[in-house]
Amino acid sequence: MPRHPRKPRRLVADGRTYLWSLRHSHPGPAGEAFTDCRETPTLHPQPAGSGGTLRIVFAGGPDRYVPGGFPLGSGDVGFVRGGSLNLHEPGAVRALLGTAAARGWQPGDRRAVELDGWSLLEEAAAARTGELGRPS
Repeated sequence: MPRHPRKPRRLVADGRTYLWSLRHSHPGPAGEAFTDCRETPTLHPQPAGSGGTLRIVFAGGPDRYVPGGFPLGSGDVGFVRGGSLNLHEPGAVRALLGTAAARGWQPGDRRAVELDGWSLLEEAAAARTGELGRPS
């Protein structure tokens, strides 16, 4: 039986546990919905209350793609001429989390934080490529 798409998934990174989910949204006005797509992975440190929520927002724009599905895959984000990630893959979310932490985000901070995903993408994609290229 497939996993329910709205049910948060468990992710362990650097000894901490998170529940994470991915949402596709269209915050623009009606009629412009498909030009204003967003993909937002949201991570909640566990146990609840041990840290603030982290949202990493990928908003569509020039030279960026944030499709909602066909012809590209759901959860894919990237630069037209650059790095890309599939946000349905736990390793991609783990790479974004690691990049956010390397740039100063503190998982124990109890404030909710929203980051621009595009500022993290190239570094996270490079880390992900290195992770995939490693022999098992």
